[in-house]
Amino acid sequence: MRTELVVVGAGPAGLAAALAADARGVRVTVLDGADGPGGQYFRQPTAALDARRPRALHHQWRTWERLRDALATSGVRVLPDHHVWYVEAGSGAFTVHALLGPEQEEPVTVHADAVLLATGGYEHVLPFPGWTLPGVVTAGGVQAMLKGGLVVPGRTAVVAGTGPLLLPVATGLAAAGVRVAALVESADPRHVARQARDLAGKFPEAAGYAARLLRHRVRPRTRHTVVRAHGDDRLTGVTVAALDAGGRVRRGTGRYLPCDTLAVGHGMLPHTDLADGLGCRPDGPTVAVDAEQRTSVPGVWAAGEATGVGGAQLALAEGHIAGRSVAARLRGTEPDPAGWAPAARTRARLRRSADALAAAFTPPAAWTGRITDDTLVCRCEEVTAGAVREAVGELGAGDVRTVKLLTRAGMGWCQGRMCGAAVAGLAGCEPAPSRRVFARPVPLGVLARAEPEPEPESEPEPRVDNPEPREENPEPPREGPQQPERGPS
Repeated sequence: MRTELVVVGAGPAGLAAALAADARGVRVTVLDGADGPGGQYFRQPTAALDARRPRALHHQWRTWERLRDALATSGVRVLPDHHVWYVEAGSGAFTVHALLGPEQEEPVTVHADAVLLATGGYEHVLPFPGWTLPGVVTAGGVQAMLKGGLVVPGRTAVVAGTGPLLLPVATGLAAAGVRVAALVESADPRHVARQARDLAGKFPEAAGYAARLLRHRVRPRTRHTVVRAHGDDRLTGVTVAALDAGGRVRRGTGRYLPCDTLAVGHGMLPHTDLADGLGCRPDGPTVAVDAEQRTSVPGVWAAGEATGVGGAQLALAEGHIAGRSVAARLRGTEPDPAGWAPAARTRARLRRSADALAAAFTPPAAWTGRITDDTLVCRCEEVTAGAVREAVGELGAGDVRTVKLLTRAGMGWCQGRMCGAAVAGLAGCEPAPSRRVFARPVPLGVLARAEPEPEPESEPEPRVDNPEPREENPEPPREGPQQPERGPS
């Protein structure tokens, strides 16, 4: 298959980029692992469920309607159930390798002149005693169940961790009929107040969530954390306790809350596997981009959570800018920043808000001290916190890679996506780039029969190189502030 631009990811950033490039005559193909466009944020119930009011599950339904309708009338080709595992850079061109379908056993390759990575993010997971019990779910996982499956994980829930994602999760559970026993937020409200200037635009949204929590009689507990999850075969309750200014548990403040569901989350992390494999320059945990959303690799752009977690509106603005830049560069012209000036202003404003949120909602500084040695850290390889501590304290491991070699932490199916941050925290090291060649596990059979494919010399569906630009969506809508969403949400 041959196209001009491959967009990896059909969330807000990917769709905005695809529509902007398509409106300027670029042949665009979007690959996404889900069964339809929308990403985690605009996740839709499956058609078989025949949802009567899907808009009730979304904060920005009108935005999704505009994207959906624009996509339907565009020339963008969307390929769902395509799980991209490698992007191969050639001489001025790229080959995108994907696995097709739920079984992920049928290989597909797409050749393109440019690639735009809109790979989103995934949840920051921190372990604690009892976190592997059935009934303990990530906050984004709960939101995915509500949006995609129209199901609830239990009857009584505690929502805990830190970050703005906890608010929609708690209100969504309560609206679905679940009794939310508590919303446990580890952040100090004073830290949020210090960021008031940059967060002013988000206060109306927060007030709306607060009103809904009050209506459902959900009690927020700030500067608290979950100390332990209890149960034998499944979750029966949690112990929560207050935190002091240093993030340590205050003695004598523990309280047991019975529940059958714990939705826990500590924010989001950028998904950069494909960018790392291409050799894109990192900027800390994110992909470094310039004002046009270009990476350090010629022909590769990135937008959305991979360049910094900031929510759907920020992703829309970045995607719009990236799509316009790609279209100009592919046509051999210099992009005109004045054309995307409104989106650039939105990007700057929302990036400041995202940075303020990241500063206000950080995991408790002393979280590692609450992890007992018998607590599993890497679930895939069943590596305990004690094994990680032994690798550092007794075997001399000084970085995450050495800990991995000594303990196998991060060598399992998820390749460290779930446990990487926790292992680094316990080891006292900075998280390291993955540097893995493939972005996901690939069947050996696929690799064994993989052969270089000659690029087709002609395109079966030619399009005029410089058509009159079609009408497209204006600047990404400003329907109020938005919390980060993903990975799983």
